[in-house]
Amino acid sequence: MSDAIKHECGIALLRLLKPLEYYKEKYGSSFYGVQKMYLLMEKQHNRGQDGAGLASIKMDIEPGQRYISRIRSNHAQPIQDIFSQINGRISNELAEHPEYLNDIDLQKKNIPYIAELFLGHVRYGTFGKNSIESVHPFLRQNNWMHRNLIVAGNFNLTNVKELFQSLVDLGQHPKELADTVTVMEKIGHFLDDEVTDLYQKCKNEGYSKKEASVVIAERLNIPKILERASRNWDGGYAMAGLIGHGDSFVLRDPAGIRPAYYYKDDEIAVVASERPVIQTVFNVPFEEVKELEPGNAIIIKKNGNVFIEEVRKPLIKKACSFERIYFSRGSDAEIYKERKELGKLVFPSILKAIDYDTDNSVFSFIPNTAETSFYGMVEAANDFLNQRKIKSILENKDQLSEEKLQDILSVKLRTEKVAIKDAKLRTFITEDSSRDDLVAHVYDVTYGVVKPKDNLVIIDDSIVRGTTLKQSIIKMMDRLQPKRIVVVSSAPQIRYPDCYGIDMAKLEGLVAFKAALELLKERNLYHIVDEVYKKSKSQELFKDDEVVNYVKEIYAPFTDEEISDKIAAMLTPEGVRAEIKIIYQTVADLHKACPKNLGDWYFTGDYPTAGGNRVVNRAFMNFYEGKDARAY
Repeated sequence: MSDAIKHECGIALLRLLKPLEYYKEKYGSSFYGVQKMYLLMEKQHNRGQDGAGLASIKMDIEPGQRYISRIRSNHAQPIQDIFSQINGRISNELAEHPEYLNDIDLQKKNIPYIAELFLGHVRYGTFGKNSIESVHPFLRQNNWMHRNLIVAGNFNLTNVKELFQSLVDLGQHPKELADTVTVMEKIGHFLDDEVTDLYQKCKNEGYSKKEASVVIAERLNIPKILERASRNWDGGYAMAGLIGHGDSFVLRDPAGIRPAYYYKDDEIAVVASERPVIQTVFNVPFEEVKELEPGNAIIIKKNGNVFIEEVRKPLIKKACSFERIYFSRGSDAEIYKERKELGKLVFPSILKAIDYDTDNSVFSFIPNTAETSFYGMVEAANDFLNQRKIKSILENKDQLSEEKLQDILSVKLRTEKVAIKDAKLRTFITEDSSRDDLVAHVYDVTYGVVKPKDNLVIIDDSIVRGTTLKQSIIKMMDRLQPKRIVVVSSAPQIRYPDCYGIDMAKLEGLVAFKAALELLKERNLYHIVDEVYKKSKSQELFKDDEVVNYVKEIYAPFTDEEISDKIAAMLTPEGVRAEIKIIYQTVADLHKACPKNLGDWYFTGDYPTAGGNRVVNRAFMNFYEGKDARAY
């Protein structure tokens, strides 16, 4: 994505189902869990680079010995930082205590992270700042093992303020207004309730306090706790948690907005945000890694029992389509095919934009994630050329010489890598005030491959703000002196803010919204903006499920092509010689390419949860009132 946006988070939960001695004997190391967690997190580094954290729980530890460990980092390379610290600690302990080297019991008792249960997280910040206090996992401590709670998630809730107030109404005093703290305290409150109820039952059954502790661990009803805690959650989430005595869980939101995949055999149970991560780290086939269904939780009990249970009633599945377009690693078999299909489906629009002149066109992509959709575009282009060759041969069959046939068959698609990204520069590492100078140098171009009569076609994953296009890419491409530059987005126009974990919270940052406003001004329709504001304002006290997304009326007077043309005009820098065209994927073709991920609210304004309409409502009012604030 040329416009880099902060997005998503990644989770990894790992439970070793055998004694640590088993992994030492089979794999040569009692550090098997730590090693696998490093891989699970590193293979998801694409999902978050603002922070990383790891927590572990040792099973069956004697009182007085530390059984929970946690480390977090917000360094420039946080995954490497936390595992460097962990490895350093392990190495120092082994160096100081040679007797630990071949004694797994001593290792487990004395060395952190030599454990059976792990939770890792990689983070992009969407709510709150990137201080170390905002990095997952979060920890809620207690002297009772089963009241200890560790939480991490890939999520964003639209109603954090309301949930925070509900905790206050319960008599709690949360330490800060942040989504993760609020979620953790919600789960923690009902965990405490469940433990208290079970303890009373144990007393009534004649168990001593010490005996009751073991019974509570066995009887703890995790699905019940999650059901009670999540009743009022509105948003997208894959929420993971560990409980001090050894139970663990991952809960997915009812609309399946945020992803979660799991795998289990007799050695391990693992959950991660992406399927190929599990496939690669544990060398298991595609079909053995299952998707956690919307509204369901995977529960891993201390005794190793693993089961799936419906916690929230599933809604219509609206899994995030950006996962397929951009966020998830393209090594997933399904995602790879879908991204190619995105490139194929947008090709007819490309042909129209270049007047069907493939002979005088150069095709390329903006590195690196758009490369797969580029391959799909190339396949569609070659199919077009082959059909044209067949037609030409049939038309000339009566006077077809060897030379003429050779001329027809020699026509090939011209593909080049014309944009080369400087990997050391990231467009979002500075404040907006100093962004322009940075983005102007993000890309270099390859000279000598484009002629003055050529169309230059560049495919990108999506166009969000258009900043990098205007400040860098189009200017750089114009240096190659093409006749026309066609920028192709494999995603549709992003028209509405996201509120489920992608950093697109403000309407005024979206170039499609800006283009619609310009068109309203040009056609003397700007009164629609005032009308939408009044309608939005009138809904402020409505319940979430009563709020209507009136922002759709901003776009209603115009066709997709009119907005695309206006975006092209707005993103054309002064002094550029080439004609600039911008093409977007249609929503219909997006759904055709990605049939399992139909979440499209950022394109259509059709939010999968009631809170989404409230967020777009607030985002529009913030824009109208000139408030530089998030809508949730």
